[in-house]
Amino acid sequence: MDTIASLFSFITTPVSWVIVQFHTVYGAIFGPDTGWAWGLSIVSLVILIRICLIPLFVKQIKATRAMQTLQPEMKKIQERYKNDKQRQSEEMMKLYKDTGTNPLSSCLPILAQSPFFFALYHVLNSIASNDTIGVINENLLQSAQKAHIVGAPLAVKFTDSSSKVEALGASLTDVRVVTAVMIVLMSASQFFTQRQLMTKNVDTTVKTPFMQQQKMLMYVFPVMFAVFGINFPVGVLVYWLTTNVWTMGQQMYVIRNNPTPGSKAQAEYLERLTKHVTQHDKVGRRRDRAIVKAIVAKGRDRNEFERKFINGLSKAGLAAQADGTVIKSETAAAAQAEDGTPTATGTPKRQQPKRQSKAQRQSGAAKAAGEHEPKTSLTKSDEPEDAKPAAAAKKGGAKPGSGTRSKAQSGQRKGPQRPKSPSKK
Repeated sequence: MDTIASLFSFITTPVSWVIVQFHTVYGAIFGPDTGWAWGLSIVSLVILIRICLIPLFVKQIKATRAMQTLQPEMKKIQERYKNDKQRQSEEMMKLYKDTGTNPLSSCLPILAQSPFFFALYHVLNSIASNDTIGVINENLLQSAQKAHIVGAPLAVKFTDSSSKVEALGASLTDVRVVTAVMIVLMSASQFFTQRQLMTKNVDTTVKTPFMQQQKMLMYVFPVMFAVFGINFPVGVLVYWLTTNVWTMGQQMYVIRNNPTPGSKAQAEYLERLTKHVTQHDKVGRRRDRAIVKAIVAKGRDRNEFERKFINGLSKAGLAAQADGTVIKSETAAAAQAEDGTPTATGTPKRQQPKRQSKAQRQSGAAKAAGEHEPKTSLTKSDEPEDAKPAAAAKKGGAKPGSGTRSKAQSGQRKGPQRPKSPSKK
């Protein structure tokens, strides 16, 4: 162990130096041999590391969103070249290169933090083994061994024997209770962090294998923490619990203020932004203006929540501009929304004709046909001579068959006429 620690002294020495500097500050407040002084030194180390990793965290967010956007294209490539793995890999790399996406960017914070985690593990393990490491000398070593966090020494583990625990001035029961509680909190914080990412900050309109992978990790990571946590010293559990809580809070802030388009978090964010803008008639924060600017630039490619946001501004008599600001316009409420959807207070919609019943439609059609039908009735002057006796007989009340037979005019018989067959002579 000493050999491994000496090989990685380039990282263990800076970590031990940072811990000692924080211990000097907190030792002057709480006492140099207290658990508060050493425990807060580890917490401060975590906060310092995570502040330095904020740029990588921003890259992680952008890379994760870019991967979510590329999932449909990746699925097409997998289906197209499912029998050619080499061509599939080439097309994937080409897609990453064309879009400027790096799949490893989503793992950058974890990869960058792992050396500090490794160094802290060796520092605490050396304290438990009564070995000096880095800038921790004999006096600091004795002080760290006396430090207890709720009855558990910093350097003990859940699996340590009772003799080792008693040598550090603690009981095995206290150590196992404290470590078990910290492992549960560590696993629960990891589960909640991943669950909040899946339930609020994922575009629900796209169903991809990436979502299934993230859902699986939501259950795998807490189990991994629970299994490996029993082999971590109490000080390392303090470190990992602190970094999990930091990640959870950092992610909650990002989800609330910069959500993924199409997600539930975006719907909640745009609803809050609509209320704020309609009350103050302006977009206050620079971050909000950037999001409004992106929504305006999308045009007809906006999702459901973004269209609702634009229409909400139009109903309030406001119009979003290309630079992310809004202006108060009297014509905004009387015009259509920028995506082409008519608003409730905009231009009145064209009235649809009232639906008619079948009888009304048939009577209307018959009436129209009657108006346009050419008159075929014969006037008195055009009446043929042979039709006059028939008309006179009908007027005088003559009954058919009374001896006065009217000559039937050709073509006046009711019903369809049968074609005359040629007579045989």
